[in-house]
Amino acid sequence: MGDPSPGAELLRVSVRRSSKRDGSIGQSHYSPSRGFPSTLGSCIEVRETFLVSEAIVQARAIEKSYPQPDGSRIQVVGLTDFSIEPGKIVALLGASGCGKSTLLRILSGLSQPSSGAIFWHGKPLGAESPNVAIVFQSFALFPWLTVLENVEAPLEARGVPAVERRKRALRTLDTVGLDGFETAYPKELSGGMKQRVGFARALVVEPEVLFMDEPFSALDVLTAENLRGELLELWLNKKMPTSAIFIVTHNIEEAVILADRIVVLGRNPARIRADFNVRLPQPRDRKSPRFVELVDYIYKVMTEPDVEHALPDPESTGEIVVPPGGPKSKGPVRTSKYQILPHARVGGIAGLVELLHDRAGREDLFRLSEDLVMNVEDLLPILEACQLLGFGWLKEGDVQLSQAGAQFAEADIQARKILFRQAALEHVTILKQIDSILKRKSDHSIHDEFFRDVLDEHFSEDEVQRQFDTAMNWGRYAEIFDYDRESGRLTLTEAAQLEAVPTEVAQAAALKQTPEPVRADGNDPASSSKGDPGSV
Repeated sequence: MGDPSPGAELLRVSVRRSSKRDGSIGQSHYSPSRGFPSTLGSCIEVRETFLVSEAIVQARAIEKSYPQPDGSRIQVVGLTDFSIEPGKIVALLGASGCGKSTLLRILSGLSQPSSGAIFWHGKPLGAESPNVAIVFQSFALFPWLTVLENVEAPLEARGVPAVERRKRALRTLDTVGLDGFETAYPKELSGGMKQRVGFARALVVEPEVLFMDEPFSALDVLTAENLRGELLELWLNKKMPTSAIFIVTHNIEEAVILADRIVVLGRNPARIRADFNVRLPQPRDRKSPRFVELVDYIYKVMTEPDVEHALPDPESTGEIVVPPGGPKSKGPVRTSKYQILPHARVGGIAGLVELLHDRAGREDLFRLSEDLVMNVEDLLPILEACQLLGFGWLKEGDVQLSQAGAQFAEADIQARKILFRQAALEHVTILKQIDSILKRKSDHSIHDEFFRDVLDEHFSEDEVQRQFDTAMNWGRYAEIFDYDRESGRLTLTEAAQLEAVPTEVAQAAALKQTPEPVRADGNDPASSSKGDPGSV
């Protein structure tokens, strides 16, 4: 059989497709008149090559990379095939900086892939005008416009007549629970109400695909939980004029609560680690065994990138779309070989080490995340930093403290600096480079632009800044160097400068400082020569 069309999906194994809208088993079809899929009541088994549904958006062999001054390219998103089908909420999970938002921008048409192609209903994206909308993390409201005017803005940009756009804006505000606040300005609203305005502004254009980039991360826990519930209610009750939702999130439980399909990305470059449909019926119980198993499975996929994990009980929990590890590459991967530092501060590393030490040096990752009230994306960089420094490791879902980590936890403030310095100079490439170069310079000083240029050879512009900031935080804490941000110069610390002095010079310096022997008459020769017996 020939290659499938861009709107088709080839299934090579026997699977059962579930209509996630109501939990029943059936085949999903897109209904243009309603904008939502209808459900066939009977159980349909799909075998071999069968067209399940036409994808709204499909990415074929897309890749994103950024050119460097020397002509090389830094790959951010590896070769990836991806599709968004009607009737599903798709959640994209991954570590910080792995390329989630980049992939969202490519799929929504905001950014062009470096290679590969994006199709909209089977046609190249360049020849189509995709009907999409985006809800941002930072609300992105116009502060000089009222709530109603903010919601009307995208309709005005599309040339919708004033009367029609006013009706649609009012109707959408009522849908998201903001009737009565039409004349309020953003400064008068709480964070949750501002995000509701963002939802209304996205929904008023009746997008076929609604893209959401971490829409709840800027809100407090209770407000975020409330908005998640409202979003899910609108979706399940078919009160949203949209056929599919694509949400980037760093919250594993949020993904399992909301999504019909979950995609987990690896990093450096971004690649699909796991892709599966969730079979748990709505509404979902966080405490149910199946829910907990699925959450634990995703934790392991995200925290153990070199291990392939089996999806728990596929018959009742989930249906694999792409096997763990993602599709095989179609060509050589151009990726950075330079060590990447996790974005973790020393305070977070020390806090985690202390906590593990208080718990006998071992704790379940899921329980640790719950006790710290931290999402996995916030905790993972700290865990990665501990592993990089040799303070601990992750094994079978448990975080374990190493002997070096235990020594660090038990040490006082100054001893911790020494231990951190030793670990950093042993394991962290850029800190070893900085230390080596500063010791070899005659003035033990160099401008930070030198190291920014080194990083720029391997990372994107934003990642260069994050890597540099992390290196400065670790290096200054460990007293490897001092850094004057105003002048942009790194200088070797006094203690490190003493280490940099060659052995012969150090011995000569020590001899000069050694006092001459006292004469038989009891007088110091140096003092006598100065004519002041009492001077020292």
